[in-house]
Amino acid sequence: MLSLSFPFLTSNPVRLFHFINPTAPSFSSPFFFFFWVLYSTPCSSACFPLLLELLGLEPMTPLSPPPPSSAPPATPAEILDLILQHLLPVLLVAALSVKSFVGRWRLLHSKLSLLQSSLADAASSPHWPANPLFVDLLPPLLSTLRSLQSLSARCLDPSLPAGKLLLQSDLDIAASALSLHLHDLDLLLRSGLLHHLPSAGAIVLHLPGPSASRADLVLFVRDLFARLQIGSIDLKNKALDSLLQLLASDPPKLAPIVAAEGDLPSLVRLLDPSAHSLIRDQAAAAVSLLATASDVSRRAVFEEGALGPLLRLLDSGSLSVRERAAAAIEAITADPTNAWAVSAYGGVQILIAACRSGSGSPAIQALAAGSLKNISTIDDIRSAMAEEGAVPVLIDLLLSGTLDAQKNAALCVWSLASTGGEEIRASIVREGALQRLIELLREASDPEAMEHALRAIHALSTSPAAAKALSSSPGFFAQLTDLIRRGSAATQQTAAAVFCNLSPGDDVKRSMAGCMASLIKMLESSKPASAQEVAARVLVSLLAVRSNRKELSRDEKSVTRLVQMLDPRNVEVGKKFPVSVVLALAAGGGVGCRRRITEAGACQHLQKLADAEVAGAKKALQKIAGSRLKSFFSMAWWE
Repeated sequence: MLSLSFPFLTSNPVRLFHFINPTAPSFSSPFFFFFWVLYSTPCSSACFPLLLELLGLEPMTPLSPPPPSSAPPATPAEILDLILQHLLPVLLVAALSVKSFVGRWRLLHSKLSLLQSSLADAASSPHWPANPLFVDLLPPLLSTLRSLQSLSARCLDPSLPAGKLLLQSDLDIAASALSLHLHDLDLLLRSGLLHHLPSAGAIVLHLPGPSASRADLVLFVRDLFARLQIGSIDLKNKALDSLLQLLASDPPKLAPIVAAEGDLPSLVRLLDPSAHSLIRDQAAAAVSLLATASDVSRRAVFEEGALGPLLRLLDSGSLSVRERAAAAIEAITADPTNAWAVSAYGGVQILIAACRSGSGSPAIQALAAGSLKNISTIDDIRSAMAEEGAVPVLIDLLLSGTLDAQKNAALCVWSLASTGGEEIRASIVREGALQRLIELLREASDPEAMEHALRAIHALSTSPAAAKALSSSPGFFAQLTDLIRRGSAATQQTAAAVFCNLSPGDDVKRSMAGCMASLIKMLESSKPASAQEVAARVLVSLLAVRSNRKELSRDEKSVTRLVQMLDPRNVEVGKKFPVSVVLALAAGGGVGCRRRITEAGACQHLQKLADAEVAGAKKALQKIAGSRLKSFFSMAWWE
């Protein structure tokens, strides 16, 4: 008010002080009261010279404002010198001399001491002027210290003329700014960037070439992460662009270096929903590359707490971000030691929702189904998946999803059925999964998809309801026959294992005679041992039909192979399996069948196996030799 009404008086504070000073010779209470009334009342400044004349004072000529400074901006070296040589020493003394907010100033004193030490360390490097991050840090630091200097002067007055609450707020703001400056400075010092010339490549963010040394890569990565934490939005964006280019050039090689030398927590923090959308999208892409590139970087991403933010992005991010988040989640959950954490973050519902039709892109559905497959091996999560309605969603994917979605859905059903109890298997069958899997097995052209579908059917076939349905389907056994004849080794074994869980009739067994030669070959394979077992079990079942025994005995190549497996010198094949097949073949197979086995040399091998007490060898030998003696006496009687 005074400055508005009487600018010619307030422009000279000494004159004003002289006017209101009680010790001034011209001061008297009535005149002072009259002045205060005028001061408190807006009026024209033209009347104020009359008041001065009544008081016996001469009007003062208003002081002109100082001309604007024409001095050039201070150089970084000058700013650093000003801070180290003038501001910090004064502030350190003032922080111990204040009369108000003593506790806050003691804390500020410790931060100022740390700042002085850190700045001195930075100034000792001859290369600091070439580091733009450090140079850009100096002006705001200078502003913060000048603000603290002003606040220290206010705190020296115990009466706190500006008000206690306002001063307290100003102190907290300045202290927070100082803490941020200390964080940025500490980051630069720990990274070692201040002690390197720009020619090293990291300071100016030139992407290292394929032949770059590890030292150059480490320096580049440290500079990138420094910019992610210190720079502006534009600088962060450029740093993330460079990081993505670096990782994309050779993910398996460079991802471990980034994980070891970069500040991953700072990258994970950029996934927060409050972060700038452009920065968040770029950070999601970088985290996804790290999670999918190598075991080392994937483990580091998980340990820094990225799974929770990634699940949130999958639930509410843009389409591109959701795809990247889904890829990272699938890679993280592929490690069983990480899969349990999905439940802790409430991720089961999110993953199921991502698999639903229309919830996102086909890629998201496939990746989310892969994540569900990964976590379905954990008991608690498996129960949660069943309760949250995962089974119907997975069944829909079996036919309506992409090939990748179908394969992951089939594997997830297999995992639920094989590791879950009978209740889960029964619920899967009730939801119609069995029929969908059979259709996928029949229509899929991808061998891997067929194998996954068959594995799921095998897991379900242990359920009585599923076994009954499959046993009454001749078309399904035709598929099994074809898979045993033409499938890969793994597919052949799984198909044979499915047959072992079923109870087909003789007509079905007759229709499967064409795969017996393939089963004999499976019996020859030394690895895995389970393949020999299921092949033997299927052969024994099929040889229960007389026509199948005759057909196999006519196959000289198969009989020769079977007998060679009886040879004790053939140590690659467990002897109990071919012995059980020979026993089934010799039982009621007719004279011609036993004669062919004998001519192939089975008796001598069976005798040695019987001496070694191999299960079934003695009985098989009796079957063959006994029939030969019976035939001999019969021929003698007729003669």
